Amino acid sequence: MKVDVLLGLQWGDEGKGKIVDVLTPGYDVIARFQGGPNAGHSLEFNEIKHVLHSIPSGIF
Repeated sequence: MKVDVLLGLQWGDEGKGKIVDVLTPGYDVIARFQGGPNAGHSLEFNEIKHVLHSIPSGIF
């Protein structure tokens, strides 16, 4: 099984979420790990705005 990892090595907004948003349509399984809630990320899906703090944006 092939596994791809997007790893952030800096604190704060590195743009990882935007990269993940572009890449996720090509995957069947998306997983995310973090130590706890963060500042959150906003995304729009089916014209509805979602603001997430602990749920990975790849579920949409």
